Amino acid sequence: MIEWYDFYIFGALAPVIAPLFYPSGNDTLALIAYLSTFAVGFVVRPFGALFFGRIGDRVGRKVAFLITLLIMGGATALIGVLPTYETIGIAAPLALLAIRVLQGLALGGEYGGAAVYVAEHAPDHRRGFYTSFIQITATLGLFVSLAVILSVQGSMSAEAFSAWGWRLPFLLSLLLVGVSFYMRVQMRESPIFEQLRERGMTSAAPIREAFTQPANLKRALVSLFGATAGQGVVWYTGQFYALFYLQSILNVGGLAANTIVACALLLGMPFFVLCGALSDRIGRKRLMMAGFALAVVSYLPIYGAMRDVAGSQVTTVQSQAHPVTGDTTLTPLTLVDGQLQPASKVLTDLSVGEVLRHPAAHKLIGLVWLQVLLVTLVYGPIAAYLVEAFPARIRYTAMSLPYHLGNGVFGGLLPVIGLTLVARTGDIHAGLYYPMAIAAMSLVVGSLLLPQTHGTRLWDETVEPVPKPTAE
Repeated sequence: MIEWYDFYIFGALAPVIAPLFYPSGNDTLALIAYLSTFAVGFVVRPFGALFFGRIGDRVGRKVAFLITLLIMGGATALIGVLPTYETIGIAAPLALLAIRVLQGLALGGEYGGAAVYVAEHAPDHRRGFYTSFIQITATLGLFVSLAVILSVQGSMSAEAFSAWGWRLPFLLSLLLVGVSFYMRVQMRESPIFEQLRERGMTSAAPIREAFTQPANLKRALVSLFGATAGQGVVWYTGQFYALFYLQSILNVGGLAANTIVACALLLGMPFFVLCGALSDRIGRKRLMMAGFALAVVSYLPIYGAMRDVAGSQVTTVQSQAHPVTGDTTLTPLTLVDGQLQPASKVLTDLSVGEVLRHPAAHKLIGLVWLQVLLVTLVYGPIAAYLVEAFPARIRYTAMSLPYHLGNGVFGGLLPVIGLTLVARTGDIHAGLYYPMAIAAMSLVVGSLLLPQTHGTRLWDETVEPVPKPTAE
């Protein structure tokens, strides 16, 4: 959970701190630039998956995710003390970019280690249930990041938060990482990995074995295009894009938007465990394909209902050149007496309690919660599927790469792609066509090619040694 908190606190604070690290004069340009920096953290995740996956398959699962924890926590704390553009100029966004690269590399190695570690401890018939708690950590990390932001915002004025208060959630990472590191040091290595190591069955070249042997490469490609790519866009649409849509398109106040999404996440978290446990009975594939299909057919109605409920009555957005800088600015517009006018801000100047009592907020929470339910269908079972899809000797490396390509590239680029499409077309729903297309692709590929894996017996792999390939 700590790594996800560290990674997503950056995205959750996008509208607040984007102008602080980029040239002033155009908040929309600053937001897009900031989101591009955010996306870099996702793009480098596959490289972290390969680097730390190799360590996890050769040295041990535990060692790899201890290293990634320290890198992630240290990088996040650095953001909390990083000078802004006003202080150090162009060095500010460059330093921010470097920190995001470190975070992305660390997260690329973290997920595979955690999922494999839990799965290799779990009984075969309950693997979906136990690994679903790993799946909760991503949403829990986002929820905690939003809760911390709301707490800090509520303890000071908006001016103080924009000036220096935004640094506190980043600095809190030091405490969280310290607690997590102490707990992880006490844990034992995966029993299956220990068996492989004792019997000389570990891979000397896990990267080569995972992605050059035809059978393993096919597993990776099917897992990417038939599962993780669709899962990535469903996850980020239902949580991050929903938050950006509320704030940047529908003009919902930042505190209200964060509260709405945080409540929806909290209400949705138990369903990760429910879907994981259900996948032990009916299989991983059925649940994931159902989630993809529902996403394709429901996103436009859900986001249309969000627009109607919010009250800002945004009908389009206008892109125009700044009279001085020539940069493009984005303005949500509404129709008033037949004329397009800038849409008013809604749900502003409210405390958290007032937001929770507001009827429109109740409906928006429900609409975001529906999207979180779709997330649980595809994300709850996927860790168990990925662990079962690959041999133990290359499992960390082989499952990490398709997972982080699907989430880091297909999913992680969604906020930037979505906001760019909206800015260029003026269609407030244009950003949804990308996740709908990717989910449809995974539905087709997964339905045809994805294997049903929930009967896999992981310990059977440790019975007989297999020849090791030439060392890298």
